Amino acid sequence: MTEERLIISRKTNNKFFLMIAIGVVLLIAGIIIAALGGGAEHAEGHGEAAAAGHEAVSWTKRLYVNLWLNNVYFTGIALVGVFFVAVQYVAYAGWSVLIKRIPEALGYYLPIGGAVMLIVFLLGGHDIFHWTHEYLYDVNDERYDPIIAGKAPFLNFWFFLIRMIAYFVLWILFFNWLRRNSINEDLHGGTSYYHKSIRISAMFLVVFGVTSSLSAWDWVLSIDTHWFSTMFGWYVFASWWVSGLAAITLTVIILKQNGYLKMVNANHLHDLGKFVFAFSIFWTYIWFSQFMLIWYANIPEESIYYIERLGGNDGHYKWIFFTNLIVNFAFPFLVLMTRDAKRQMIMLKIVTIAILAGHWLDFYLMMMPGTLRTGAGIGFIEIGTTLVFLGVFLLTFTKGLAKASLVPVNHPFVEESVHHHV
Repeated sequence: MTEERLIISRKTNNKFFLMIAIGVVLLIAGIIIAALGGGAEHAEGHGEAAAAGHEAVSWTKRLYVNLWLNNVYFTGIALVGVFFVAVQYVAYAGWSVLIKRIPEALGYYLPIGGAVMLIVFLLGGHDIFHWTHEYLYDVNDERYDPIIAGKAPFLNFWFFLIRMIAYFVLWILFFNWLRRNSINEDLHGGTSYYHKSIRISAMFLVVFGVTSSLSAWDWVLSIDTHWFSTMFGWYVFASWWVSGLAAITLTVIILKQNGYLKMVNANHLHDLGKFVFAFSIFWTYIWFSQFMLIWYANIPEESIYYIERLGGNDGHYKWIFFTNLIVNFAFPFLVLMTRDAKRQMIMLKIVTIAILAGHWLDFYLMMMPGTLRTGAGIGFIEIGTTLVFLGVFLLTFTKGLAKASLVPVNHPFVEESVHHHV
C-alpha cells in the first residue's frame, strides 16, 4: 500500500485567506452600521422575563454572541471528528479506514476553539449569559432571582471556567493520543498501535459521553437560564454529529474530485450517505420528542422556549424555526432516500452543504432568542464572523490533512476497506 499525500497549493491557501479577509471587511462594515444605526446599549435585564419587542443591541454584545455561536459550532465539528475515529476503533470497523485521516484532521481545530472560547467568555460573558450578573444572587437587590440563585452551586463563574478548561484539556489530550498512535502505525507497522488505539478510544467515548452533554448545558442551555430540558445534551450532540458527518462526507467528495483518495469508491460514499441520512432522522427524532413533550404538557416554564422562537420576539425567528426543519430533515430525507442518491457525489455534495448551513441555523436558533431577542437578524456581522471562522477552520483542517498520508498504509484493516462493498 503506497502513501497518498495531500498537497495544499498556494492558490488554495490564498482562497482561505481571502475568505477570512472578506469576513473581516463584512464584520467591520456590520460593526460600523450597528454603531451608527442602533448602538444603544441593551438593557441589562435581558433575561427570560424581559419583555418581547424590538430592542437596540450594542455591537459589542452582538459580536460576542456571534463569536460564541460560531466557535461552539466549529468546535463541535472538530470534536465529532475525534468521536468518529473512536467509534470506528471500538466497533472494529474496516470500511472507514481509507477515510479515517479526514475525521482525524478535524481535531486540529480544538486548541483554537479552546482559546477562542476562553477569551470570549472572559471578555463577553456578561453579554452572553444572564446568570453571570452578581445582582441576581443578592437577596437585598430588587433584581434578585431565586431560580437562578438556586443554580449557583453549578452555574458560577469559576466552576464554569474550570469545566470549560477541563473539557478542552481532555479532548485535546485524547485527540493527540489517537493521532500520535495513528502516525506511529504508519511509520512502524504492526498491530500494537491499533490495539492501543482501541483502548484509548474506549476511554475517550466515556469522557465524550459526559463532556459533550455538560458542555451543551454550559455553552448553550445556560443562555436560557430559567429553562431546562433533560434531552438538551442529546439534541446538541445530534446537531454536532450530523454536522461532523456532513463535513467528513463533503471533504471526501472534494478530495476525490481533485484526484485524491483514489481507492475510495461509491461503496464508501454509500455508507457515508447512510450515516448522514440516518442521523438527520435521529436529529429530527430528538427535536420532535423535545418539542412534542413540551407542547403536550403546556407548562409555561417549559413552553416559553418555543414561544420565544415561534410567536414571541415579534415572530422574528419564526422563519428560521421552519427553515431549520425543512433543511435539516425534509431535504436530506427526501433527497437521500434512494440507494443511487447515496452513491452519487453531486447529490451528497448538495445535501452536505445544505446540512452544514442548516445546523449553523440550528445553533443560531438555540442562542439568539435568549441573548439578542429581536435586536439583530442575519446581517454583515453574522456573515462576516462565520466567514472568518470558516476560513480559519479550513486552514487548520487542511494543514492537519497534509501532515500525514491520506491512506493509513499500515492499518490492519486497510485491505478490507479497499475491497469494501455494499
